[in-house]
Amino acid sequence: MAQILRALSKDKNIAIFIMESTDIVEYACKIHNLPPIPAAALGRLLTATSMMGVMLKGENHSVSVQISCSGVLKGLVAVSDSKGNVKGYVKNKEVLTEIDERGKLNVKGAIGEGTLTVIKDLGLKEPYIGQIELVSGEIAEDITHYFAMSEQIPSAVALGVLIDRDESIKSAGGFIIQVLPETDEKVILELEQKLKDFSNISSVLENKSIEEIVKELFGNIEYEVLAKYHPVYKCDCSKEKVESIIPLLKDEEISNEIIEIVCTFCQKKYYFSKEEAFKIKYGE
Repeated sequence: MAQILRALSKDKNIAIFIMESTDIVEYACKIHNLPPIPAAALGRLLTATSMMGVMLKGENHSVSVQISCSGVLKGLVAVSDSKGNVKGYVKNKEVLTEIDERGKLNVKGAIGEGTLTVIKDLGLKEPYIGQIELVSGEIAEDITHYFAMSEQIPSAVALGVLIDRDESIKSAGGFIIQVLPETDEKVILELEQKLKDFSNISSVLENKSIEEIVKELFGNIEYEVLAKYHPVYKCDCSKEKVESIIPLLKDEEISNEIIEIVCTFCQKKYYFSKEEAFKIKYGE
């Protein structure tokens, strides 16, 4: 079962969000039928977005993280509620497996250049929107840059998806560490040193629990666990919501006796008769 742990140092200067997301990533890859590179990319984004979701204050708040890019993936989207329940999709999954110079899946190359946009629905009239240019396409580095530029929060982000030889998800997870500017420099240096041991977070999660990782990251710093979450892959689509797409379709696209619309997040299929579709489109 996927889990997020939220911990805070006793002096309230260091916050750590850490997630084991294997089940969520595995389910997403199964419903979208993803090969390795789209699986790794979407898995990273789902993990990050889920952790960003539990940072939200309100019960009904939500966050959407969108990557628009020039690479073969064409783009990715993930959406989370305040409990970390998340959904997402890749715009193009027809991507050949390519290994980079480090012997890892070339997610960076498949993303290329582009933008990362964070949209927060905080129950206000207008959503909060923050956007940055992608700095690397590695997703973790891009989200680190987003926190620094758009929210002015110094952060360290690690994300990983380990894919087995049979293309199943062996492990997935990540963490976001946020540090207040007044934190002692010596403490920051110690933390940076420890982070090097967790750069390949998906491999670490194969052998250690998220509780053990948090304990190691804090080291001698006193901390407390504020909350634990058990998020799932969750889509809130419905026939009523899908109806909103019909007015955007051309008449020839709704000329068949039965019209099928598939949810991009969960692949659930909804059916409308031609009569229903024209009535929705033209209100007749």
